[in-house]
Amino acid sequence: MLAAAAAQPIQFTSLGLDPVAISLGFFDIKWYSLAYLAGILIGYWYLTVLIRQPGAPMARRHADDFIFYATLGIIVGGRLGYILFYQPSILERPLDIFKLWQGGMSLHGGTIGVIIAIWWMTRREKLSFLRVCDYIACVVPFGLFFGRLANFVNGELWGKVTDVRWGIVFPDAGPLPRHPSQLYEALLEGPLLFAILAFFFWKTKARYQPGKLFGITALGYGAARFFVEFYREADAQLMDFAERTGLHMGQWLTIPMLLLGLYLVLTAKSRRTRVEPIAGTDSVA
Repeated sequence: MLAAAAAQPIQFTSLGLDPVAISLGFFDIKWYSLAYLAGILIGYWYLTVLIRQPGAPMARRHADDFIFYATLGIIVGGRLGYILFYQPSILERPLDIFKLWQGGMSLHGGTIGVIIAIWWMTRREKLSFLRVCDYIACVVPFGLFFGRLANFVNGELWGKVTDVRWGIVFPDAGPLPRHPSQLYEALLEGPLLFAILAFFFWKTKARYQPGKLFGITALGYGAARFFVEFYREADAQLMDFAERTGLHMGQWLTIPMLLLGLYLVLTAKSRRTRVEPIAGTDSVA
């Protein structure tokens, strides 16, 4: 009997998870919203730690301004990216574009939104676009980690059917156990990517080679996303697309990111110049 019980797949409903973190009766605060908030606030804190180092490309006031632009870029870019890449039918009902509480955000779209925000801020403040991107890239794993955990709590974006012992039966995914692909992505895009970036930032001269940390982030996220997609179920409306092309939409969107990351890493050394600090007092040769 014990062996039979151990062989039973994990039921998502038995985990005691609820998409709603706090219910006020007239208003619900969801874990997904808190995940965005935690990613932004912890990322901001870590960014302030990074820019205190010699040769930083921005000052504290720039980091303060960037929080607003980044939040706007994440929300607008993420939503528009989801609509254009994954659910263009929403454009037939324009008011549905604003129904963020129903879900539907694209990481690729949010990334584009943040890059546009960085471009706008650096152009206005006359800062180095690539070097600012390098520092912002180092805080990205926080948002990715909390976002994927929120996907798991919501019981969405589940993986393919599997017979592994840790397979989970999700409420809306049928009776068979599936890969908890949200957790795979959380670990690869969160702690692992953070550790890689922290090593290159603190233990090497990568932050003085414009574009290198940005490129490492693009490569790290792109490789993790491309790999995990083999274990993740394609979006219902894009099943036919995946069958016809052999890859999921997320993988196709990741390929340009991988190529850009590879180019930035390989060419970063040639962009190495003497760095005069925006914050701090030391020059870095």
